[in-house]
Amino acid sequence: MVEPWVYSDYIVIKALENGVTIMGLTRGRDTKFHHTEKLDKGELMVAQFTENTAAIKLRGKAEIYCKHGVIRTGEDDTESIRG
Repeated sequence: MVEPWVYSDYIVIKALENGVTIMGLTRGRDTKFHHTEKLDKGELMVAQFTENTAAIKLRGKAEIYCKHGVIRTGEDDTESIRG
């Protein structure tokens, strides 16, 4: 059983370009992809870690809003964290 604190926080992912891919990865012995979503520029997804989701992988330019600040992915020169 997963502790309740594991799925208490949400993150928001905002696509900064068309075709941003979000992949959910499983918990357990073997990590596998279990869910994939595609976002177009300006679209948002609210995600949460769950009993089944241990990690989230992003491909493309996006901003992730979480309790640690805003993380920007897909930058060519540097990736940035604003807190």
